Amino acid sequence: MLNLGPIPLRGYAFCIILGVFLAVWIGNRRWIARGGRAGTVADIAVWAVPFGLVGGRLYHVITDYQLYFSEGRDWVDAFKIWEGGLGIWGAISLGAVGAWIGARRRGIPLPAYADAVAPGIALAQAAGRWGNWFNQELYGKATDLPWALKITSSDDGRVPGTYHPTFLYESLWCIGVALLVIWADRRFKLGHGRAFALYVAAYCAGRGWIEYMRVDEAHHVLGLRLNVWTAILVFAAAVAYIVVSARLRPGREEIVEPGAAPAEGDDATAKSATGEPGTAKSGAAGATTEEKPGRDGTGASGGTRGTGSTDKNGDKAGSSGKG
Repeated sequence: MLNLGPIPLRGYAFCIILGVFLAVWIGNRRWIARGGRAGTVADIAVWAVPFGLVGGRLYHVITDYQLYFSEGRDWVDAFKIWEGGLGIWGAISLGAVGAWIGARRRGIPLPAYADAVAPGIALAQAAGRWGNWFNQELYGKATDLPWALKITSSDDGRVPGTYHPTFLYESLWCIGVALLVIWADRRFKLGHGRAFALYVAAYCAGRGWIEYMRVDEAHHVLGLRLNVWTAILVFAAAVAYIVVSARLRPGREEIVEPGAAPAEGDDATAKSATGEPGTAKSGAAGATTEEKPGRDGTGASGGTRGTGSTDKNGDKAGSSGKG
């Protein structure tokens, strides 16, 4: 625990704060690159982060209610978020509600915002998982591997020893997910929420096998931990969204924020560069050919001189001259 003057800062809280900073910082850079304004990501995060924290805590308390409401437990502990206990499923779900509110106030499509912040959220999870190391929680089965986590004390009655650091596995997996989303976004120009859906699907693919390694107390359904089933269902939904969205709305949004200039390299800029009407670099009506001045100085070249040509004094000729 760090002491910032009179304010104590626990390691778990520090990791959460670091994760939020990473998500906003990376999301802001990606939002600007897509044509949005600087600061918009942070403004929407003011709504998304509190909603996400509440959602994450609610999911944890509801799915692990026995830790707070069973005999001998103190229900007040359910509010002690700094002691650990956030469910990513609830954090993303309710955080999306907060982001929708913030985006709606700015007139911004939520899918475009989600695509921009997706890699940052994955890195935020990578940082946040290290809070489990500070709390010595959420580890896996006993092992003697060189990178095993050494547990010196345990609140769940397990003996001290060395265990699989499942928090580390998930942290590294989330870093890989962030890199995957960034690469795929550049390669395939993902838009309309597909970059975010890819992040969700890739995270769920890793969460499934990592969850299977964990040995902390959890509810089981048909022999599998509840979070394994959640990962399977959310993975299927994310993949379905990618497939359907790609068919219905291919490509990427041209404008992500009203009043902001289009990002370089998008369709709007491409139109401008090719000289389509209504752009800054509109092509002239009718192609012009290079002409050589004739003997009489009329600029004849054996053909008809185009309207709007210039004589050798630089003055525009208002009519067509014959060759």
